[in-house]
Amino acid sequence: MRRLRALLTTVYRSILRPIARVAGDLLGLVPALLAGAGVFLVVAGLFNYLQPVAAQPPATPTAATATASSILYSLPPLKSPGASGSAALTESIATRIVIPALGIDLPVVASPRNEQFPLCNAAEYLTLDKAFAYPGLPQATYLYAHARAGMFGPLLTQAKVNDGSGMLGMWIEVYTDDNQRHVYEISEVIRHVPDSASSLDRPLGAKTDQLWLQTSEGPLETSTKMQVLATPIGEVAATQADAHPAGKGNVCPDAPKCKTSDAGGCRL
Repeated sequence: MRRLRALLTTVYRSILRPIARVAGDLLGLVPALLAGAGVFLVVAGLFNYLQPVAAQPPATPTAATATASSILYSLPPLKSPGASGSAALTESIATRIVIPALGIDLPVVASPRNEQFPLCNAAEYLTLDKAFAYPGLPQATYLYAHARAGMFGPLLTQAKVNDGSGMLGMWIEVYTDDNQRHVYEISEVIRHVPDSASSLDRPLGAKTDQLWLQTSEGPLETSTKMQVLATPIGEVAATQADAHPAGKGNVCPDAPKCKTSDAGGCRL
């Protein structure tokens, strides 16, 4: 019996104890291995998160996509004649014109009776032998002013650069006496228009809402003209103060002397 016990002790010391020690060491590594595996998984996940994502195709524009210009006003749809054919807009005369991109802000006034020279510091209605045109109705509103600083001068300056292509898309605001603001977008710039009656054929024949602006390209009454055509975008409400500017224009200091006693726009 003693021999057997001694033999077992010898076997344990020489064989089993080293094996038990190795097994214990391996068991001790289990928590470390598990922790290491966790760290690897976290790092692997972060690495995957940081990988560049494949570029997606650009979103297709929708009606809800806002543009820089639409954010400015949030314009409602254009008004149109009602079901009965009667106009949904009233006949409201333009009182002010603003072109924000060019720094133009002028009152709109009626031309003086028997005008011989345009007023300064105002834009004027071109009426000829018919009544004023009304913004928003199916017709052309035609306004003109001097090609001077603070008036329509910036239009002429811009027209000389690539035939005015830089003005295409600019917005024009026309206020009316019913406290509304009609917004138009420049769609065409026409240079070197002869000083003749035929130059008004297009605006006089308009059957839709249009805005036409005119200024002279030279100092003489017979100088060629520049025209700007703008089409409507929409209409928003305006305040009483914004739609009724205080300025009414004035006779230019360098205006010629009046040829007749009932002339307008000239110096007496």
